[in-house]
Amino acid sequence: MALYKLEDFAGNYGDADFDSHEIRDFDVYSDIDDDKVGTVKHILVDDSGHFRYLVVDTGFWFFGRQVLLPIGRSQISYSNRRVYAIGLTKEQVKNLPDFNDLEHVDYDYEEQVRGVYRTPVRQAPLNTSTPVETSTPLDAPPVSRDRNTYTYEDEPNLYDMNQQNHQNLKLYEERLVANKSRVKAGEVSIGKHVENQTARVSVPVEKERVIIERTTPNEGGRTVSSAEADFRKGEVTRMDIYEETPDIQKEAVLREEVKIKKVVEQDTVEAEDTVRREELDVNTNDERLHERRS
Repeated sequence: MALYKLEDFAGNYGDADFDSHEIRDFDVYSDIDDDKVGTVKHILVDDSGHFRYLVVDTGFWFFGRQVLLPIGRSQISYSNRRVYAIGLTKEQVKNLPDFNDLEHVDYDYEEQVRGVYRTPVRQAPLNTSTPVETSTPLDAPPVSRDRNTYTYEDEPNLYDMNQQNHQNLKLYEERLVANKSRVKAGEVSIGKHVENQTARVSVPVEKERVIIERTTPNEGGRTVSSAEADFRKGEVTRMDIYEETPDIQKEAVLREEVKIKKVVEQDTVEAEDTVRREELDVNTNDERLHERRS
């Protein structure tokens, strides 16, 4: 049966939480003679979250020692911030094993603790002068000493949080707690590729050509002198002819720009479930009892 310090215990635990009081550092007194024993240093719970022990620093009785006090042997007084150890004596504390580390608390260790508290003692409870026996009643069923079958419920006088000493009753209810987690819903990949296509362009060009016109002058047939009639053999006239040819080249230009961004859209998701709620049942024949809610 694993034990944990309350401050390290994870999860919900089933017992009441001492009326929301932090009882660590409460003073511990013996209810026999109202002698101060020490202070509460830790609360130990089992793996079901039930309170099982108070770790008591016995600095006032035995300096430097810490011992375990079963929760059923405690009586808590919130008004003066005290825990009364029922029937605890110096002799018992002297015989209790030291509590140093939870790793060393096993069945054998707890059996040493239980063996001390099983010893019959007589004590005068608070607010009364009549001594009572705190040992296990004679008609109680035998306690299993088998480490494989033993449970804390076998010894309620050691581990029960009874109505007399722990009178705070808590009413609990369940509620829905909505949390959000961010998960990847998808992925958008944006890239680019090259496509080939045929482009056409029209370019106007100019070409020169030679036109030869042969005409008869108005004075055709007129007699000219020998000086005017200059006969030349091999005379040639030359004229350059030009034309335009297209020069087609390719150049890259910015055609379009693509901007990529994300936007957040708000949505509301509704969920429902069945929750439990505790209500108080009061059974009494006394008409003078009235319930007061604060």
